[in-house]
Amino acid sequence: GDKGKGKGKKGFKGKGKKGKGKGDEKEWMPVTKLGRLVKEGKIATIEDIYLHSLPIKEYQIVDTFFPPTGGVLKDEVMKIHPVQKLTSAGQTN
Repeated sequence: GDKGKGKGKKGFKGKGKKGKGKGDEKEWMPVTKLGRLVKEGKIATIEDIYLHSLPIKEYQIVDTFFPPTGGVLKDEVMKIHPVQKLTSAGQTN
């Protein structure tokens, strides 16, 4: 008989949260409590978040403190260094 394998969420097509494009123009609706506090202006700087070791789970929180058009944040590659791993058989590259 059928033991329930292969059934379930095969035809699941729900509304995924990962959708870029049209969603970026809309106003940000915070999901987390931290996001709501940042949007209301209760948290003034990103240092306040790090002071309490709070996880930042929404990219809009960082965008609030560092606007993407402001050019405050930048990426920079300092050094790419190969690492040797130690396995049970010895060193491999």
